[in-house]
Formats: sequence, C-alpha cells, structure tokens
Amino acid sequence: MKKYLKELEIAGIILMGIGIVVAHTAGYNYGMWPCAAGMLVLLLPYLYKAFHWKEYEQENKRNIWIIVLCILIIYIQLLVLKL
Repeated sequence: MKKYLKELEIAGIILMGIGIVVAHTAGYNYGMWPCAAGMLVLLLPYLYKAFHWKEYEQENKRNIWIIVLCILIIYIQLLVLKL
C-alpha cells in the first residue's frame, strides 16, 4: 500500500477535476459522482497516513492546515454568496 499512496492521491485529484469539469458542462448531477469518487479515492492515502502518524507526521500536519484553510475559504464564500 505504501508504494501506491502517491498514485492514489493523483487519481483522486484527477477524478475530482473531471467531476468539476463535467459539473460545469453537463450539470451538477452528472459531475457529482466522479467528484465524490475522487474524494473517496483521495481519502484512502490520508487514512493510511493518519494511522501511521509517526512516519508521516510532518505531512499530516501540513494536510490538516490545508484542510482547515479550505474549510475557511468555503465558509467565507458561503457568507459572500448569502449577502
């Protein structure tokens, strides 16, 4: 599993990108499924790294800050759209 972590991350990002493109061209109902599949594939390496914290400690801390930043950006965008 360890040697496939990077490939799983790339596959998840590609699937999410495909989902975003499909959502903008064909509609959100069609783009939701590849994006959701990409998120699930991307979750696998993060879970593996979380369970092997000592080995991936620095990368895990960076990922936590990235996720917190993304949540803040989404929250700010939601606030702006409501106004």
